[in-house]
Amino acid sequence: MKKISILLSVAFFGVSLAFAQNTPDKNTTNTKAKSDTNHFYRIEQVDKYIEKHYVETPDYKKITEKAVSSMLAELDPHSIYIPAKDVQRTNEGLQANFEGVGISFQIVADTISVTDVIVGGPSEHVGLMIGDKLLKVDDTVATFKGVNNKFVYNHLRGKKGTVVRLTVKRPGLDTPLEFKIVRDKVPIYSIDTYFMIDDTIGYIRLARFARTSHQELRNAIAKLKRQGMKRLVFDLRGNGGGYLDIAFSVANEFLDPHRLIVYTEGDKSPRQNLISRRGGSYTSGPLVVLIDEFSASASEIVSGAVQDWDRGILVGRRSFGKGLVQRMFEIYDGAQIRLTTARYYTPSGRCIQKPYDEGTDAYNRELQHRYEHDEFVNADSVNYPDSLKYYTASGRVVYGGGGIMPDVFVPMDTVRLSDYFLSLRSAGLFNTFALTWADNHRSDDNYKDFDSFMHNYDSVAVMKEFSSFADSKHISRNNVKGEWVAAWMNDYARKTATDTLHSIHAANYEQYLGLLLSDSNFLSQLEAKAKSEDRRSALINQHSDIYMGYMLKALIARNLYGIEYYYRVMRNYDEGLQQAIKTVKTIKP
Repeated sequence: MKKISILLSVAFFGVSLAFAQNTPDKNTTNTKAKSDTNHFYRIEQVDKYIEKHYVETPDYKKITEKAVSSMLAELDPHSIYIPAKDVQRTNEGLQANFEGVGISFQIVADTISVTDVIVGGPSEHVGLMIGDKLLKVDDTVATFKGVNNKFVYNHLRGKKGTVVRLTVKRPGLDTPLEFKIVRDKVPIYSIDTYFMIDDTIGYIRLARFARTSHQELRNAIAKLKRQGMKRLVFDLRGNGGGYLDIAFSVANEFLDPHRLIVYTEGDKSPRQNLISRRGGSYTSGPLVVLIDEFSASASEIVSGAVQDWDRGILVGRRSFGKGLVQRMFEIYDGAQIRLTTARYYTPSGRCIQKPYDEGTDAYNRELQHRYEHDEFVNADSVNYPDSLKYYTASGRVVYGGGGIMPDVFVPMDTVRLSDYFLSLRSAGLFNTFALTWADNHRSDDNYKDFDSFMHNYDSVAVMKEFSSFADSKHISRNNVKGEWVAAWMNDYARKTATDTLHSIHAANYEQYLGLLLSDSNFLSQLEAKAKSEDRRSALINQHSDIYMGYMLKALIARNLYGIEYYYRVMRNYDEGLQQAIKTVKTIKP
């Protein structure tokens, strides 16, 4: 985007020089005076030159969209341009509903499989079920090589009241079924799941801050209270945010009245304080909020307010650090721009936004920078200067500088990702196998409901099946021995090649590497390194196998019963959740 701006400037400069040798256009008189007072005069002038002199008629829409996008990209990482054709889909996730048939799906090979039927949607009303496979949409065959998400969106979504006919193959039935579905408003739920972890601890996972999130949260809290909830774990991990007013309403459920939840302020936006009101549904019970590096914006408003008022304990890893307020502005052709107008500040005065003065590219690589500096595995790697020190209501020290640092740190489990696991994930075999296994067992009485599934599921047997399936796809366990040798050998050579006391001397670096293989000291270190790597690889494989077992079970449960059951299974292997459970038990009611 920056390059586009530079090219526009260069084009303007070149054209100006060319015409300076001839009689200037009448409209270009006093160019410098105008440009000093109007920053956009050069763009107007370039536009006139293009319109009057360019060799052919350009695509003005394309040029304009790139220019606007470039202009916004120079401001900050979150001010963006949304073309008219993308507005509905871009904003859809934050709305209360969309218009369509109301299913979630997964494409395996050439087949579209229903993985979830949205409660309250048109598909549920006519009896479409998880596991159904789409054969035809109206008269269009839906099973073909290259079928993709775009095909599904284009054929299943549409205006309320329009009709679509689906022909599906249902596992266990020989004859295809036909459904006539009248498209309608499909509710979008922002709470993935909620359930009781034990007799007193409730769990709620909020995926986004959408229009219905506040009421969904109140309903979930009310239902959990009726089931005996006395303590709550509120999961905001991976929640990238949403509406400011919804973040305020969600935080209001946890705080006493007359508490500052967040304030916003900008050069052209006077300070605005958002103060909690009466009526919060969970203002006194023990509370833990789970966050991670993907918790952003509205998630940080809620977690920052909870922390600053000592209302609960934050568990996890430092949040993303997105504290810029965007307003939506309409463009004449239906396009929109999201323009940053202010910054968020927590009650103690912390600015949530992390720095972006080194440019958008560096900003986008910031999480990778955290990973490379061990922040995801070691809380001590985050060093805050005293100038960023703030205090909670009880006087505890917290820090600004971008993101919200939790009270209890949970390191990322990097040990469980073996090379074998990464290869399987890259090939998409986990989802493919889980869906196929679920299809083959939908009519099995041992898995007629989730409780039966948890009692009868044989993880060892399923893992053996999965291993055979992976072998059939030509993915097998890598022989980890030797994978590290080249890098370690190069590192060893570079460290010792300049050592004048070293026993090996060579004319060049390549010769030195060869001579190392006959050096007894090098070989002994190599042997020790090999034993260490073997132990490490064995540990990684062990952890990875356990994780794969849990994940496959969770994916199969999702395909059999719905998305919430994925989280019910994974909770036993979720280290962040396990730490949150331990922590919430320590809080006095």
